[in-house]
Amino acid sequence: MKDLFFHNNSNQNGGGNMLSPDIYWNPVLETMPVEKLKELQLIKFKKILKWAYDNSRLYRGIYDEAGLTPEDIRTWDDINKVPLLEKESYRRAQYKEPWPYGDSLCVPLEDVTVYHQTSGTTGQPIVQPDTWQDWEWWAETWCQFLWAMGFRNTDRVYLPFGYNVFVAYWAGHYAAEKIGCEIVSGALLNTEERILKMKELRATAFMATPTYVLGMADTARKMGIDPRDLGITKILCAGEPGASVPTTKKRMEDAWGCNVYDHIGATEMGAWGYECSCKPGGMHVNEAFFLAELLDLDTGAPIEEPNKLGKVVITAFDRLAQPCVRYDTKDVAMWSENGCACGRTHRVFKGGIQGRIDHITKVKGVLFSPVAVEEAVRSLDKLGNEYELVVNKRGDVDRITLKYELAPGYEGHEKEVETELAMLLRLKTNLNYIYESHPYGSLPRYQVKAKRFKDLRNKL
Repeated sequence: MKDLFFHNNSNQNGGGNMLSPDIYWNPVLETMPVEKLKELQLIKFKKILKWAYDNSRLYRGIYDEAGLTPEDIRTWDDINKVPLLEKESYRRAQYKEPWPYGDSLCVPLEDVTVYHQTSGTTGQPIVQPDTWQDWEWWAETWCQFLWAMGFRNTDRVYLPFGYNVFVAYWAGHYAAEKIGCEIVSGALLNTEERILKMKELRATAFMATPTYVLGMADTARKMGIDPRDLGITKILCAGEPGASVPTTKKRMEDAWGCNVYDHIGATEMGAWGYECSCKPGGMHVNEAFFLAELLDLDTGAPIEEPNKLGKVVITAFDRLAQPCVRYDTKDVAMWSENGCACGRTHRVFKGGIQGRIDHITKVKGVLFSPVAVEEAVRSLDKLGNEYELVVNKRGDVDRITLKYELAPGYEGHEKEVETELAMLLRLKTNLNYIYESHPYGSLPRYQVKAKRFKDLRNKL
C-alpha cells in the first residue's frame, strides 16, 4: 500500500471518472470507490490505534481506564467505543520527560526531527513532534489539495507569514516545493514591503488567513496599487473559517481578481480538509489520510445524514511520533448531500467549518454563531473588512454589541447601514444588536487568526 501515498498521475484512477487525470495529485486515492476507501480507512484506523496503545503512555492510560484494547475494534460501529482525545489531555501529558513531549511521544526522542507548537491562545501550548517520515506525510497531504486548487510547477508562490515555531504555512512551503512551485518568503517584511515584493517578482499565488488577505488588499490600495493588477491567480486560505463564508470569499475574490480556496488543518492533526477548483460549496475531507467523524452535539452519536450540524472528530492515519486518534477538534460542520463534479470520492463538509463549539452559544435563549454575523457584515459594501462582536450582561439581560467600520467614502451613512444590518441579522440570527460605529482603521488588525468574538458574560 505504500506506493498509494505518493504522486501517481496515471490514467488508472480506479473510480471510473472520465475527467483528465491531471486534475488529481494521486488519482488512485482521490477517486477510489467508496467501499474500497472505507475498507482502507478501517484497516488504517485499527493500525494507528494499536500503534498509539502500544507506544504512548497517554493513549494506553486513556484506553485502559475505558477498559478498551485495540482488539475490541473490529468494525466501523466499534470505532465509536474509542474515547475521544481532548486538547487538555495533551497538555497534561506533555512538558515532562522525555522533554517536552512527555507521555504523548511514541518514538525515541532521537527520531524527532521537527518541532512545532500551537499558539497557546486558549491555554498552555500543545507541542508537536514529527519524524522526517511524519513531515513527509504532512507535506503529501498538502500536495493533494494544492494540486486540487490548481497549484502547478509554473507558479511563483509568495508566503507572507513569519516563519516561527507555529506550524502556520510551513507544510504549504514544503508541499509547494514538492509540486515544483517556486517559493518566495516574505517572513521579515512588513505588509507594504511584501506587496512591493509580490509586484516586483510577479508572484502568481500566495497563502494567508482571510483576515490578512483582506488586510493586504486594503494596504495595497493605500499604496496606490490595485491588488487586481498584481497578477495573483489563486489564494489559499487557512486559520479561520472566512474563506468558506460566501460573502467573505466574494470580498477576497473581488479584491484580488482571482480564485480563493479554503483549507482546514491544525498542528495536532495535520491538513485534513480542502476546497478543490470546482468549489463544491464546502470542503473535501482528505479521507485517504484522515478519518473525519461528525458526532451529535448532545448525544455523541455518529451523524451520517446530510445537513445536520455535529462536532468534528479527526483521526490522522499515518502520523506516528505523536498520534492523533479521535481528536475532538471543537469544530462544527455538516455533511453535504451532494458529491463534487471533480470526481473525487471523498466526502464534502457543506459550507466548510460552520464555527466552533466554544463560539456557538446561547444569547437571549437563542443559539448563536458568530459566522452568521460575518456573512451579514461582509455582504454590505458600505462596511469595511473589520468588525468586533462583544457579548455581555446588563443585569440578567444579555447584550450583544457589533462594532463596525464604514468603508472609505461612506462616512455619515451610519443610520442607513445600521438599518440594513438590523434587517439582515434579524433574519440570520433572530437577535437584536447594539451598534457602534468606529473610524476606519481604528479596530484591531490581525496578520494571523483574528479574535473578533468576545463573550464577557462569565468575566463580569
